Amino acid sequence: MSLTANNIRVSYGKREALRGVSLTALPGEVTAIVGPNGSGKSTLLGAITASLPFHGRVGLNGRDIGTLKPWDLAAQRAVLPQASRLAFPFTVVEVVRLGLQSGTAGDRPEVPMQALARVGLAHYANRTFQELSGGEAQRVMLARVLAQVWAPVEHGEPRWLLLDEPVSSLDIGHQLQVMEILRDFARAGGGVVAVMHDLNLTALSADRVAVLAEGQRLAFGAPGEVLTDDILSRAYGCALRVSAPPPETIPYILPHAASAQKEPACV
Repeated sequence: MSLTANNIRVSYGKREALRGVSLTALPGEVTAIVGPNGSGKSTLLGAITASLPFHGRVGLNGRDIGTLKPWDLAAQRAVLPQASRLAFPFTVVEVVRLGLQSGTAGDRPEVPMQALARVGLAHYANRTFQELSGGEAQRVMLARVLAQVWAPVEHGEPRWLLLDEPVSSLDIGHQLQVMEILRDFARAGGGVVAVMHDLNLTALSADRVAVLAEGQRLAFGAPGEVLTDDILSRAYGCALRVSAPPPETIPYILPHAASAQKEPACV
């Protein structure tokens, strides 16, 4: 069982955004996709989620996604886009229930509140989504996709979280919290594929990393194998050094463990 992308090609008019990219993500692991702006990260995730036209093949747990009905896909993987906007004043818990209705835990009405508790927002259940800050809204949407694939393994098959920049609007504490949630999902047997910008968080949390540059896969492997001076400098077009702190006059902030403190109890 795995998620495979084979020779993925995507074009926007005459511009080729992806040029034959392949990777394999395994259940029990967090697979990160990194690279500079315009390298094709979100485009690759769009192909993997079947949300845009592509050439090549994407396999999900041994089946070509082109042969699966939308409801079959929704039962096997949940997708978190970069941004989500709602035109109607749904409450937070109603938003999370949308995931429940799309996934495999529809007979478990307690799951939405459990998912909100997992992201530290159970006390926001009755607020309207439009009241939330950007970071709070991002965590609610994470709760929605968690509710959709609440059991990381169902009927002996892994479920998948496919996430586009899941920590982009969050402070460092909540970034660690979210990455811990993803690690827990993988440890329980599910699979995670996430587009990431923060290379430090990627090094802390990912089991394998795909580095993209100019629509091609530059490297793929364990963080220690691919997050190197040479590969990152080529990908980002600037001189980068790994594990080299800046001069003493420049603050250097890096968490030493991918864990977050529990949310304080609400009064």
